[in-house]
Amino acid sequence: MKKLLFSALLLVSGLSANAQLAPGSVAPNFTISAYQPWLAAAGTTNNGSYTLYDYLDQGYTVILDVSATWCGPCWNYHLTGALEDVYTAHGPAGAPGVSSTTTDDVMVIWIEGDGTTADATMLDGNGAIGNWIEPAAGTQIQFPMANPASASATQINNDYNIAYFPTIYRICPNRIITEIGQATAANIYTAIGACPAPASQPTDVAALNYTGALVHCEGAYTPSVQIQNNGTTALTSATVTITMGGTTVSTGTFSGNLATYGVANVTCSPIAAFMGGALAVTVTTTGDASATNNATSATIASATNAVSQFVTVNITTDYYASETSWNIKNSTGAVVAQGGGSWADMTTGAAGQTVQTPVQVTLSPSQCYTFEILDAYGDGICCNYGNGAYSVTDALGAVVASGAEFAASEQKAFKTGVLGLNEMETIALNVYPNPASGLLNVSFEANNADFVITLTDLQGRVISSKEMANLNGTQLVTFSTENVASGSYIVTVASNGTKTTKNVVVR
Repeated sequence: MKKLLFSALLLVSGLSANAQLAPGSVAPNFTISAYQPWLAAAGTTNNGSYTLYDYLDQGYTVILDVSATWCGPCWNYHLTGALEDVYTAHGPAGAPGVSSTTTDDVMVIWIEGDGTTADATMLDGNGAIGNWIEPAAGTQIQFPMANPASASATQINNDYNIAYFPTIYRICPNRIITEIGQATAANIYTAIGACPAPASQPTDVAALNYTGALVHCEGAYTPSVQIQNNGTTALTSATVTITMGGTTVSTGTFSGNLATYGVANVTCSPIAAFMGGALAVTVTTTGDASATNNATSATIASATNAVSQFVTVNITTDYYASETSWNIKNSTGAVVAQGGGSWADMTTGAAGQTVQTPVQVTLSPSQCYTFEILDAYGDGICCNYGNGAYSVTDALGAVVASGAEFAASEQKAFKTGVLGLNEMETIALNVYPNPASGLLNVSFEANNADFVITLTDLQGRVISSKEMANLNGTQLVTFSTENVASGSYIVTVASNGTKTTKNVVVR
């Protein structure tokens, strides 16, 4: 199940409505006190203090589960015993409940994300789904289970962008975080194997992430890269080299005092008259012990030109429409238009998919803009949860931004043109019913001319097209939509180089 916490519960729990921390982010440190079942006989539920970075510094990969005692999917996953199995087979040597043959490279920490939960609720299930410490007869959880006070729970939820329960992260020894979801014990340990080895050499610099903009409109472009010190001694200098097609196009330098696992962002020299493309990034330093972690890459998309300052945003979501939102930013990064993120203004489509009502936006002419689409769960609007898609079209129906499958977010750049309203409306056009089911009527005014009427999807693929010659007066063209998939489409009427478009929803 993709959506584990509905919007109403977001409000009740005070959780962030944003997506989870992006893969490659640095995990914030925390210290929590956790219940230790093996000391329950002493009559206390607050027997151990656990600091995330202490385990990471010892070379452990930490599996962090943020759940809630009232959360059904959390309880169901808890009952699988996956985290308990991982802890038993791979947890810290000598810890209670850990096998004598442990690989000694994993720590599991469970945190109650609802700060209003009482300790007794976790212990006896009163007000919760069950007894979280002993979920099954004879099965007592041995890894730390923390029930922080309200302020601490809120801080952890905010630091880790918790938007739903359970959220399960893998945190590598170098502090880099990745959400792994409700995986089996075997898959969890496989994911742990993808972590880089703990720091062991005095000097080891890594290219962690590309942090520059992934879309560019025009003019000079400034790359930037996040580097990390994977060495055991402080990193004082490093050089970043960026190439394109084998030619160096930008460089940057770091100087300072970066402790082990510390990160820094290096802003590189601008690339003049950049038109987008693939950038290869390499970071080096004197005496570097390993070159395997020195490289990363990024592909920068260039802007698409729109014919006018008027654009329309069209979105068909997956089955979880309220997770999808969008915005348009100008060249300074200010949001000038936005939408989505709720169930409002949506029409139900195929098998639970929803179509957000097309939004027409008026922008400034001859300016650069970035369209950004976001998914609160971090898995886009595609495939396993319905084949969603999006597009931004200009006044003549040309697509200036489009896509479908993405992760937490995706950006596309475009530049507005100067086509005026009078030019945009030279053909009087009406499309009905909208939404359409079965038949779609296209009515327009003709003046002794030839016309092409087309129905296309948001990716520009022609669904149906009709050519009509020497038309005059009011015309009515009908398309059958019986075999057309539910979603958003574009009707275009073109004649003598002039085009008018309308958005339509097919149910």
